[in-house]
Amino acid sequence: MTTKTFSVEGMTCASCVQTVEKATKKLSGVQESHVNLATEKLNISFDENVVSEEDIQAAVDKAGYKVVTDTEKKTFAITGMTCASCVQSVEKATMKLAGVMSANVNLATEKMMVEYDPTVVTVSDITEAVASAGYEAHEDVATSDSIDEEKDKKQKKVKSMWTRFWVSAIFTIPLFYISMGPMVGLPLPEIIDEVANPKLFSLVQLILTIPVIILGWKFYSVGYKTLFKGHPNMNSLVALGTSAAFVYSLGATIAVWFGNTSYAASLYYESAAVILTLITLGKYLEVRSMGKTSEAIEKLMGLAPKKAMVIRNGEEVEISVDEVVVDDVVIVKPGEKIPVDGVIVEGITSIDESMLTGESIPVEKNAGDNVIGASINKNGTIRYQATKVGKDTALSQIIKLVEDAQGSKAPIAKMADIISGYFVPIVIGIAVISGLAWYFGGQTGLFALTITISVLVIACPCALGLATPTAIMVGTGKGAENGVLIKSGGALETTHKVETIVFDKTGTITEGKPKVTDIITANGMTENELLQLTASAEKGSEHPLGEAIVKSAEEKELDFIELENFNAITGHGIEVTVDGKAVLAGNRKLMDDRKISLSKLASTSDELAHQGKTPMYIAVNDKIAGIIAVADTVKENSLIAIEKLHDMGIEVAMITGDNKGTADAIAKQVGIDRVLSEVLPEDKANEVKKLQAEGKKVAMVGDGINDAPALAQADIGIAIGSGTDVAMESADIVLMRSDLIDVPTAVELSHSTIRNIKQNLFWAFAYNVLGIPFAMGILYLLGGPLLNPMVAGAAMSLSSVSVLTNALRLKRFKPSMMKS
Repeated sequence: MTTKTFSVEGMTCASCVQTVEKATKKLSGVQESHVNLATEKLNISFDENVVSEEDIQAAVDKAGYKVVTDTEKKTFAITGMTCASCVQSVEKATMKLAGVMSANVNLATEKMMVEYDPTVVTVSDITEAVASAGYEAHEDVATSDSIDEEKDKKQKKVKSMWTRFWVSAIFTIPLFYISMGPMVGLPLPEIIDEVANPKLFSLVQLILTIPVIILGWKFYSVGYKTLFKGHPNMNSLVALGTSAAFVYSLGATIAVWFGNTSYAASLYYESAAVILTLITLGKYLEVRSMGKTSEAIEKLMGLAPKKAMVIRNGEEVEISVDEVVVDDVVIVKPGEKIPVDGVIVEGITSIDESMLTGESIPVEKNAGDNVIGASINKNGTIRYQATKVGKDTALSQIIKLVEDAQGSKAPIAKMADIISGYFVPIVIGIAVISGLAWYFGGQTGLFALTITISVLVIACPCALGLATPTAIMVGTGKGAENGVLIKSGGALETTHKVETIVFDKTGTITEGKPKVTDIITANGMTENELLQLTASAEKGSEHPLGEAIVKSAEEKELDFIELENFNAITGHGIEVTVDGKAVLAGNRKLMDDRKISLSKLASTSDELAHQGKTPMYIAVNDKIAGIIAVADTVKENSLIAIEKLHDMGIEVAMITGDNKGTADAIAKQVGIDRVLSEVLPEDKANEVKKLQAEGKKVAMVGDGINDAPALAQADIGIAIGSGTDVAMESADIVLMRSDLIDVPTAVELSHSTIRNIKQNLFWAFAYNVLGIPFAMGILYLLGGPLLNPMVAGAAMSLSSVSVLTNALRLKRFKPSMMKS
């Protein structure tokens, strides 16, 4: 018998516990099953011979919850990859390891994200598996130093590629002139003339080709290594094509030196050299363009200051930001950047947080207020206590989130991934078969060789491999620049399919800072007495309505009476004993449940609700004592954002615990299509489920802990940046600015990115679908031209560059609200 513990997501109450326990106990082979709601853990004893972990996971999934194994996620930097086939090889090698749940390789960032069970597989197992596929992997640990190193490494790579290109060109240009010049009537010195001196003619070409081969040696070392390991890639195609041209020409040169001068006319050195030079140029342009796709991350990383002034042993000391620890007191002067997150202990200032939130107006800060690392202190010296440092700061979390998103894959890329896995072996097969077919069809060996080389060189798995990740990198980076943090490629893709967006009311459509507007009393209670009793009952409450009532009592300088007991009634209100009186404060449902008559106050409460105010009913000793009405103001941009979503053809719904009258009044102000009122916090996810049952793709926008299950249930969860950490954890998209105008921005960005990916995939597929048959000689067969291998090499280089250039067009994306 085996006993294991699983984490279970999605449970909110005791009935969830019962459901999960019953679902797992039904499985044959399960002896015991216990669920702990507080820890969200399932403890289960089972017979592995009868039931598997997959069966347990499936049973919990079927019950409407999700089993999450305690896995680790790590990022590895991969070296040696050049195309989509390399990506497939690395992923397949890693996924073969027991204990690896997922492995996603991003060709554009040259990184692999692996989710694995550390009890089954280790980091060294993963690096060894990658090495066995012919590549190198090492764990990617992001520090400010490693980031700078990464940047230097990229710049060196760009410089190296450029050097390789122009040095290759120095040898290739005269070689090209010698071999092709006479064909178009250009003169050659007699000493190297093909007819007058065939030996030197062939020898000079060989001498000029060798340096180009040496400069392009990486194509051969990587290409043949992966070919012999059974994972051929783009390098393999280039290596095979140029090797065939070089070896054939070398044989012809030897024949010329042995007296068979006719072979001087069939040298192919220039093809090998020109192909290598053009592909090196293509790779240079590719590397340079890829550097531009990650500019968003580099901008974010550049926001953080390198140094911090802290107090150590009573003295001010300047240290590296990496050395700041929690509880350090940090000093920041006007004009300086805030090094890490913290809470002000001394001083008054205004802080520019625009680089993180997009809010252009500086925010006033006093003692007790939070500050965010990388924001700029405008006009006062402050001392603050560090609360989050290193990878825990808001900026580091944003960078991690954007990096994870850029390293993820969108479902739209699946087809390209599948094709990439078989692409290179199929191309090699087509090249060999085409060459042989022409040879046995009566053409010369040289003609057959031309066909084979052209097919090998024109095929471009690079364009396929770069089509999706580059667009996702630019798209998610552009989102971050606009305060929209998209957590994955999948979220980016799904957002453009959304048909209905559900907004939580409080704190999302409204400010979430309600104020007391009316106090109506009954049964001899005065306004101040009613407010004092209710405020005393709600003291310490985290509910916005309760906080508003407490604040109103404080403003009137009323004394708070000590509570004798307190009982929270979820979704209804509270029951307390104050000064010997039994006080009930809550919604109408609470009054109905306790059979408390509202008498004349029923019509008053309806009128308040129609005005968009939320009535809180107060009963003392089972008799109605009055109503305190609270109203919340609608956010400035809510109406504009909802109108924009309507223009996009998206249905907008609002979900709230408020009564129907209040909810309808707010909905009318902002143009909501569908109102879901009087919804208990735990039922929000069910309401989302009902909308999904209508066959709609649903997005949920919320900010509170009680929104987390609904955010997780929705096809796309969007959390407001000023909300709770729990809401952000459950969300697929985080809006940094708490501004609903960013919801249409997220949808627009998704549409633009997916359109760009589709364009990239179209060109990548169309290029190969049209280019390979052309290289095979299909047009020649129909009386058209024969493709020269040098032209094939140029076309191959341009295909990946064109995909990258198209992806970079996304950098021009501007939200329509900004344009107007």
